Amino acid sequence: MTFLAGERLWLLLIVPVLVVAYLLLQRRRRRYALRFTNLALLSRVAPRRPAWRRHVALGLTLASVGLMVTAFARPEATVRVPRERATIVVAVDVSISMRADDVSPTRLKAAQEAANAFVSDLPEKFNVALVSFAGTANILVPPTTNRDDVERAVNGLQLAESTATGEAIFTSLDAIKQVPPDPAHPREPPPARIVLLSDGYRNVGRGVDEAVAAAKAAKVPIYTIAFGTPFGTVDIEGQRTPVPVDEDTMRQIAQDTGGRSYTAESGQELEQVYTDIGSSVGYTQEKQEITSWWTGVALLMALCAAGASMFFLGRLP
Repeated sequence: MTFLAGERLWLLLIVPVLVVAYLLLQRRRRRYALRFTNLALLSRVAPRRPAWRRHVALGLTLASVGLMVTAFARPEATVRVPRERATIVVAVDVSISMRADDVSPTRLKAAQEAANAFVSDLPEKFNVALVSFAGTANILVPPTTNRDDVERAVNGLQLAESTATGEAIFTSLDAIKQVPPDPAHPREPPPARIVLLSDGYRNVGRGVDEAVAAAKAAKVPIYTIAFGTPFGTVDIEGQRTPVPVDEDTMRQIAQDTGGRSYTAESGQELEQVYTDIGSSVGYTQEKQEITSWWTGVALLMALCAAGASMFFLGRLP
């Protein structure tokens, strides 16, 4: 936490000054009582004195003063704020290897379920696009705020042959370009992210390095999910074929573009991955003044001090 008017915190010295003044007053009061009071008579007339309870009201009052001074210094804190406008491209690998069942019920089915949950949790003003890729990459849904269109397209994904990871990135960047500029900031493109879900090695299309360079130039981070396990297999023409996940390539794509890489080896794990990505791309960290919060707590302390004084002492402080 920082303060916009930190020099005002010097006023917190009022609190120890008040404490010293109170202690001196109590000491003077005890001396006066010992000098002028008949203690035996006082014990019979008022045997139950407030003792420590009479200090409660003062403690709450001092806390209220400290909180008020803190509020006066205009504190600010870093808070998580939803982004007003952004574009998310979900690029899903639909190559034959996604038929592997090492993630139940299959890699593709688990990915579809988690992708729909991820999209539905994004802020309403976000544009979402869907790209599928195998031997080629296609924009199935251009950037839109209509979540129903995206969900229908996700549920309708069909498997195909080959894996063109580089083409998937280039096509995702093309989808982002379809978003019109913000009228308030026409020269600043809205923030965009690519969520790339793949399990296989690129074997067709333009290279991954070339695609990563294009993403870096466009300042679009890529969040990658290396989907599956090293032991996945699929049945191709009657033969059991290994389809291990390509973690190294996915990790390098994310690292080079400023995104994050994840590994999902189960449906539950994939859901958590999407939750993490949604928190990262759906919100931004901003400093906001929280004076009102401190003022509210100070007011509460003041009310508690008044209540304690009336309850323990029968009078206001």
